[in-house]
Amino acid sequence: MFAGFDGVEIHAAHGYLIDQFLKDGVNDRTDAYGGSLANRCRFALEVVGAVSREVGPERVGVRVSPYTDHMDATDSDPGALGVHVARALGGGTGVLYLHAVEPRMVHPYERGETRGHSLRPMREAFGKGTFVVAGGYGREDGSRVVADGYADLVAYGRVFLANPDLPRRFELDAPLNKYDRKTFYTPDPVVGYTDYPFLDDDDELPK
Repeated sequence: MFAGFDGVEIHAAHGYLIDQFLKDGVNDRTDAYGGSLANRCRFALEVVGAVSREVGPERVGVRVSPYTDHMDATDSDPGALGVHVARALGGGTGVLYLHAVEPRMVHPYERGETRGHSLRPMREAFGKGTFVVAGGYGREDGSRVVADGYADLVAYGRVFLANPDLPRRFELDAPLNKYDRKTFYTPDPVVGYTDYPFLDDDDELPK
């Protein structure tokens, strides 16, 4: 807050510490932080509570990825885990939003909600709070899931990295730069991070 940020997103996804408590594939504790869904979610809720007390819950968001097995953090019933987390966060914590990663980072209109997993039960369990989805979205399908009520907002990662002017490209319906996976998570401060080209300044809206 002293640095001027608007809020804090708690990273409870992708195999990092909080996710390791949430997932029964890696959490083999036998104390109050292991076993049942309530126990495995205890640490996450304690972190949310501690951060909320510092900055206010209206400035806190939480990112989760119940279906993602990154760094071998797996769960035997990710759907139940996701709904439990969503219901717990929406049940009086007052957090601003819940940010969930699509199963295998593929959105429902590519996979088909009827043929695979969906984040819709999480959205419903979270209640009236803002629900953010991420994973494989583009311009058209991102707009569609918001219009359909599947999500309130769509987050973009890889495609934003490769297109630093992504909002303008979406506005113009302009072609997107392709991201280069070989440059992800490398120590070079420029290559793959700040060297993707912007649109020319004289580009205009389609006639």
